[in-house]
Amino acid sequence: MRWRVRAGEREAFAELYERGARTVYHHALRLTGDWSTAEEVMSETFLAAWRSRERLDATGGSLTPWLLGIATHKAENARRGLRRRRAFLARGTQQTTVADFASEVAGRIDDARRLRAVQVALDRLKRQEREVLALCVWSGLDYQQAAQALDIPVGTVRSRLSRARGKLSRLTEEASEGQGTGDLTGPGGLTGSGEPTDPGGLPGPRETTRSRIGMKYREINKSREKTELRSARGEMKGDAALAARPVREGTV
Repeated sequence: MRWRVRAGEREAFAELYERGARTVYHHALRLTGDWSTAEEVMSETFLAAWRSRERLDATGGSLTPWLLGIATHKAENARRGLRRRRAFLARGTQQTTVADFASEVAGRIDDARRLRAVQVALDRLKRQEREVLALCVWSGLDYQQAAQALDIPVGTVRSRLSRARGKLSRLTEEASEGQGTGDLTGPGGLTGSGEPTDPGGLPGPRETTRSRIGMKYREINKSREKTELRSARGEMKGDAALAARPVREGTV
């Protein structure tokens, strides 16, 4: 596929997009911590790849290091713009509180909070350490591929990754204790060896939904028990007492 992409075959490039878009998006999300920014980075990455296709070496293996190398630079540029935008908004008018009318929002807020905890730790790393960590730990590149993506020696990749893992082992532990975000440093987390099931070790949507349903179910049961106890003691009268009685389910 490499030589076909280099030659400008649109079918080959479309296949490259189908295979690599998800990987590029997740890589950008881990570096920027923002879903919409990650989508922009992904689009800019493939646009830049198309424009620079003629400089691609026709011989070689996977094109993933090439794509992630482009995405890394795009993501770092986006991070700087995102920080400036957030600083500007922080100086703006006071935010208006909006009522929560959709329970699904709670899951998104929880995911965003955990992703933000990851970003707090990543922001305290040097840029070079952050890039190597994202490529080797999250995107699954080996040392040689990461070196190719960043255009640096393999030994430099090893040393940067070692320093990054050491720092994050301390930083994420502090973030977890301070924010209650859970362990982000285990397998599949920030410094683990596996690929996280969701970017940055975030819980999946099914997991957060089950936990919210479980909490709501327990609250309903506690409320029902208190109501039935009041009815039994005679503290509730009339229609309220009748409504508090347990209902027997039967077939119609």
